Amino acid sequence: MPREPHYAVPFTIPDARTDHIIRKMFDLPYANLSSAQKVDIYWPAEGNGPFPVILVIHGGAFMGGDKRDIQLTPMLEGLKRGYAVVSMNYRMSGEAIFPALVQDVRAAIRWVRANAEKFLLDPEKIAAWGGSAGGYLSLMAGVAADIPELDDPTLGNPDQPGHVQAVVAWFPPTDFLKMDEQLAESGFVQPSEFAHSGENSPESLILGQKITEIPELVWKANPETYIRPGLPPFFIQHGAADDTVPYQQSQSFAEKLRAAAPQTVTYELLPHARHADAAFETPQNIQKVLDFLDRSLRASHES
Repeated sequence: MPREPHYAVPFTIPDARTDHIIRKMFDLPYANLSSAQKVDIYWPAEGNGPFPVILVIHGGAFMGGDKRDIQLTPMLEGLKRGYAVVSMNYRMSGEAIFPALVQDVRAAIRWVRANAEKFLLDPEKIAAWGGSAGGYLSLMAGVAADIPELDDPTLGNPDQPGHVQAVVAWFPPTDFLKMDEQLAESGFVQPSEFAHSGENSPESLILGQKITEIPELVWKANPETYIRPGLPPFFIQHGAADDTVPYQQSQSFAEKLRAAAPQTVTYELLPHARHADAAFETPQNIQKVLDFLDRSLRASHES
């Protein structure tokens, strides 16, 4: 009997433990169109910065999750390396449809730059990091920063750049219309009501219509569409046993990115790991991610 998909369960996700973090601020608005458009900031225990930034984008099938929930826990390890952690909320499918959530990420990045001096942040060292839907949005932050159709300057700080210097994406969807086929190839056959191509799937809900009926809009929403030379470095990890978002999504994205710019992508397939598996959050893996960020942000500063 197939496991119930990640997105089919109610999203009651416990909060991350942050009581031990001394320096933090909550619910700072990066835009004013929605109550969802807020960030929390966590700073290292010591120092006056400017601190490089990890922008955390939570997952939750585009319909759940929160900037303060337990998905934040691995990213908070960056505080020990001297990173500030900025965790954001965004408009989800119950409130708005694509491209609103992508526009929110752009707006949050611009807000970080506009307020960098005030909040001891380094505007030239910003990395996006998220899993699942947050991994998707992290990829979009990396590939679509200069796509006008995916921006809304009225959200604020239009004079600031909306790009990032590095991307970490865990188990992200990258090509919505291929997900069911790829899951079947891996032996994961879900009931039709849980199909990604169904009218109530996370992908259909965030796009506002059943995805098989709107291929042109799906094309615009797919991160793969915007792959080209000149992008920032990407570190992508996926579980080989993922029965929610097939690993082929990350594999295909990485292959196409490597063809466009070989030096910009590191892709790792974690054996036996499922969606949101604990394997992603081991100390060894977190160290690997932070090592990537150290290298990438240092290189971006030197260039």
